[in-house]
Amino acid sequence: MDERLKANLDAWNLMTGYHAASPEYRLAEFKAGENVLKPIELREVGDVRGKSLLHMQCHFGLDTMSWARMGANVTGVDFSDEAIALARSISAECKIPARFLHSNIYDAANVLREQFDIVFTSYGALCWLPDINRWAEIAASFVKPGGFFYIAEFHPLILMSDNRRGMTKLENEISYFHTAMRVDPPGPDYSDHTKIVSESHEWMYRLGDIVSALAATGLRIEYLHEFAECIYQHFPFMKQGSDGMWHIEGDPIPTIFSIKATKP
Repeated sequence: MDERLKANLDAWNLMTGYHAASPEYRLAEFKAGENVLKPIELREVGDVRGKSLLHMQCHFGLDTMSWARMGANVTGVDFSDEAIALARSISAECKIPARFLHSNIYDAANVLREQFDIVFTSYGALCWLPDINRWAEIAASFVKPGGFFYIAEFHPLILMSDNRRGMTKLENEISYFHTAMRVDPPGPDYSDHTKIVSESHEWMYRLGDIVSALAATGLRIEYLHEFAECIYQHFPFMKQGSDGMWHIEGDPIPTIFSIKATKP
């Protein structure tokens, strides 16, 4: 494995335990029967009853199993062995039928050879990928003819500005056209600032990179949507609105985007 991905794997194996205990991930609420999917993807993906759904980069599977609770036949894939082990444990404990496979997404074809009505991924997935074009090819390969790929993800514009504690406004520190890899030294976990995560490596992609990568696979882009609301307090100066989502005052930039792309 690429040494950068190996470092990320070590970090995500460590973070799995942190996230399972973090209130942000709502594991206790999920076990009590709550659906932890967010309003954007619930509205846009729509009715999944009876459909096959692949969740790429599923972490420990709460979103995956939320789709299962809504009637989908689900499969989740993630490169973290700790995350997949936890997902399988939760699935068994909650008696939610779900299949979880352990694989780097670039090697997923080695463990999964079928196609799905829906291929889904969300929030914080793309920044861990060193090759966006290969990722798009793999995603498209798992979509059945007549099926679709869907992503809801953090907008690249918010990656330009630091979100450390004490920030009071947007301050762009890099260009939107910056696409180099970033090395994050050991530091606080994003869901629990009292826990320290080991070194990790991230990549930044512009919106055009993502759309172009998907379009090049032959998928038909149905829409690209941009949203001012965020699913969590990404910046310390964000305020929670009546919709339960987090906003920068005045909603000056998009914080989330979504794409739906169908296979003819």
